[in-house]
Amino acid sequence: METGMDGNRSGGMEKKAVAGSAGCAGRVWLVGAGPSDPGLLTLKGKQALERAEVVVYDALVGPGILQMIPEHAEAVNVGKRSGRHTMPQEEISALLVRKALEGRRVVRLKGGDPFLFGRGGEEAEELVKAGVPFEVVPGVTSAIAVPAYQGIPVTHRDYCSSVHIITGHRRSDGAPDIDFEALVRLGGTLVFLMGAASLGGLCRGLLEAGMRPDMPAALLMRGTTARQRRITASVESLEAEVKRRGGAKTPAVIVVGEVCALADQFAWYDRLPLAGARILLTRPREVAGETAEKLRELGAEVLGLPTAAVRRIPKNRRLQEALAHLDSYQWLVFTSRIGVRFFFEELREQRLDVRKLGQIRIAVIGSGTAEELEKHGLYADLVPGTYDGAHLGRALAEACNAGDRILIPRASAGNRALTDCLLEARRGLHVDDAALYDTVCGSDDPARLRDELQAGDLDYVLFTSASTVRGFAASAGDIDFTRIKAVCIGSQTREAAAALGMQTWVSEKATADSLIECVTELHRSTGNGNHFNR
Repeated sequence: METGMDGNRSGGMEKKAVAGSAGCAGRVWLVGAGPSDPGLLTLKGKQALERAEVVVYDALVGPGILQMIPEHAEAVNVGKRSGRHTMPQEEISALLVRKALEGRRVVRLKGGDPFLFGRGGEEAEELVKAGVPFEVVPGVTSAIAVPAYQGIPVTHRDYCSSVHIITGHRRSDGAPDIDFEALVRLGGTLVFLMGAASLGGLCRGLLEAGMRPDMPAALLMRGTTARQRRITASVESLEAEVKRRGGAKTPAVIVVGEVCALADQFAWYDRLPLAGARILLTRPREVAGETAEKLRELGAEVLGLPTAAVRRIPKNRRLQEALAHLDSYQWLVFTSRIGVRFFFEELREQRLDVRKLGQIRIAVIGSGTAEELEKHGLYADLVPGTYDGAHLGRALAEACNAGDRILIPRASAGNRALTDCLLEARRGLHVDDAALYDTVCGSDDPARLRDELQAGDLDYVLFTSASTVRGFAASAGDIDFTRIKAVCIGSQTREAAAALGMQTWVSEKATADSLIECVTELHRSTGNGNHFNR
């Protein structure tokens, strides 16, 4: 089996019946995506996904992982749910072969692990027959991860010494194809995958085979997501308890064994500050990653669907002229993290040494921008007490000497409060407000955004600028905005959200950390959130 990540894109299409054949131009990676949480995708799986040209994915792949699919890649949904098939298995295997023989890097993204009830073996057989090189990237299986997220260790030295994973699929006649007597004799933890529809039959089969009626058991639904839910009972009473509490929701895992009694004691996820929170993050993709990661560390399920994008202005003559005379400026001003990032990209493209900044003093709008600047070994000389354009402008006007030249590389549609304050100071200041990047409103995946909103399964929407609110409104379609809990950075962002009728909260400071603190406190005060449209 091939172990390298570089596909041979120059070979012919001669077929050889061995995995890793050099005669095929393309290659396939059978990647296990884990149960849903993007943090459970392996590093090797992430690497394969980042380099994919075609991604063929299942219904159980988590939304956070789907967001990692490269924009340039062709994404094909072949999702299968119980009783519903987007594409038959034979066609999926044929699709993998066809795309690889076109000379493309293909990732087959499968929930859980591809070789554990994932039909990865069948796909591997077809790839071998066609002479297509492939690699298997194991995934974290839901049989282990889902119980772990619900406080159930599938083994524990005081309770059991083995774990057994069984498919809960039924035969064509509706009966489980399982040797229940053998399972009962084994005496370890039993984990049934894909068995929600067979719950009653599985419990009866175990009881009839001699399992004691009071054996602890659990149905674990939507594991590793914000909506995960656990129903615990005994083998004898589990089916009735599930019906009493609204029935089983898929995907689900059934666990039977003494270890189920540990669930309440070990339920670590339930204790996280944002456990149960499903959050839509709208900030531009270029700066969303760190915020999303912090939210996930606190227990939130994060959907990154940017409703605004930033694009550095190409062939920017005005900025290039300013950079050619950097030593003529006394102040350099940054109003965003992305402005800092794009400015230094421009320096590199123009092959300008950072020492060109010489004795220039640097002002930034807030702590987040200051942190981005520090990545380049530079520290801000001025940060206003309140993080907005007006306060930055007034503080800078006081710090400047008469006649100072000021360069402000920022968004083309930057707020005028900053420059107005500088000019109103009447100190002969020369201000070059140089457009560095454009902000484009609107989601890059409006259909998915509308699907999420129509499903009504969100707790909070986070907005970091008025432009993200405008982009959200333009892409959301016909929805009831009054049901949305909007947590905002800055008064202008809040005003834009309130104008649409949203319920609004604003962070104390204009920083991502303060925004996270705001949504965490809101979630705590509302008792794990009130889902809109539910």
